[in-house]
Amino acid sequence: MTDGDPPVAVKAVRSEVRLQAMDFWMRNPDYLADELISQVEEGKLSDSYLQVAHRLLEDPEPDLHYYPMPRWFYGAYEAIDDAMALLETYRLATFRRSGEPGTKSHRNQLFLTSAGADAVAELAGDPVLGWYTHQAELVALVAGDTVGSKLKERQYEQATYAGTELGLDIAPIAEHVRKRLDGHILPAAETSGGGM
Repeated sequence: MTDGDPPVAVKAVRSEVRLQAMDFWMRNPDYLADELISQVEEGKLSDSYLQVAHRLLEDPEPDLHYYPMPRWFYGAYEAIDDAMALLETYRLATFRRSGEPGTKSHRNQLFLTSAGADAVAELAGDPVLGWYTHQAELVALVAGDTVGSKLKERQYEQATYAGTELGLDIAPIAEHVRKRLDGHILPAAETSGGGM
């Protein structure tokens, strides 16, 4: 956190571009699995994450974790105003805009409050909704400290993503990811979560 941040804030996402890129992986487990495989192949993650990628594709109810996003000029994008309004209503997060829209000085920053952090901890322990926090941890892992524009570039490396017509939902790539996994020997599943 930095000077000038809201006093109730405990974490920040300082770029809406980064948030949109991370939201895409959150809502598209097949693309997240593909990114995990790439990072294993690059030596950035251990082989145990291949099992995690497999689970992202083969969970008993994967469709519940899939929520497509449309592609616009700068990649996957969906307005966040309604979602942020709900979070702000319950004081779980807050949102700040600065600068002039359409200029390089325009910036949207999102802040998680201490109440929001408490809600995340509670959610993590829920047997039905706990998957959400695990998914968010994986997204944070693959995103690292990379700026939003570079995350978008990585997503554009997927032909399906890049080839989607403007305004249409970005199609799944699960079969492509399964083929990539077929080229690897999956480590034995671990009861602790296999790398999560």
